[in-house]
Amino acid sequence: MAVLSVDLATRRWSDLGVVLLERAQSVHGNDISRELALKPLFNPSKGDETAACPITCEIIPWNDAGPVDADILAGRLNHLCGVRGVRTLMLDGPQAWKSHSNGLEHARVSERQLNTPAKTGLPGIVKPLTYRPFAEFCMDVYDALCRRGWRRLDAVGQPGSPVERVLVEIYPYAAWKSLGLKPLPAKRRAKVSDLAEAFGALRSMIPFTVNRPPNHDQLQAIVGGMAGLALEERNTGGARIVGNPPRREEGHWREGFIVLPLPPLKSIGLRWLH
Repeated sequence: MAVLSVDLATRRWSDLGVVLLERAQSVHGNDISRELALKPLFNPSKGDETAACPITCEIIPWNDAGPVDADILAGRLNHLCGVRGVRTLMLDGPQAWKSHSNGLEHARVSERQLNTPAKTGLPGIVKPLTYRPFAEFCMDVYDALCRRGWRRLDAVGQPGSPVERVLVEIYPYAAWKSLGLKPLPAKRRAKVSDLAEAFGALRSMIPFTVNRPPNHDQLQAIVGGMAGLALEERNTGGARIVGNPPRREEGHWREGFIVLPLPPLKSIGLRWLH
């Protein structure tokens, strides 16, 4: 059971944070890993052996030259997911514009609920204005993936049937808060000590292994993507879904859910207080 999580970027391929999150499977109670003693990501339901299995995070660096092209990126992500058997793809970036009828002036419902610093309004309107190229790039990536057979998550808590491939929007800053952890500072302000502190805090709550030390973008992809495993496992206690379902309106995609991870039940006392 694997999930691909991507911290999107436009300037350089090396700025992308691409991480494959996978929970090892147990087979009839046999040993699955030397690290089986690790704590689970989420406390399993009765009879749910999958949730008790350890998590591995494979960091996948892409260091191609030049800026990132949305269609080429979608093709590479689609290929990677096909090769690795991934059907839940988590993306850090807006999937749609706001609906005319959501009652908000400049934001989608999910953005208002999470108080995101950037807002996607009606088509072509973004606050701040400098965020518009990135927002439109992200929507182009979603659309390019949908042309390849993916769909935006449109049912609360359910990624779909086993044959469906689902796109899930994430927001790493809110993911840290949802887990009750101190959010990682913005990339331009983050120090090495900030990365180490955030990485250690996350692993203390949700033990996992990595194939290499994550940089800022990759760590953001890890924390944002944790909720994907809960979606795959139909673990309603492992994820929080914010916003309204996506829909077509006047030729554009509008609204869309943002999905956040929740802490293990044993760590519920750490949950962020609003």
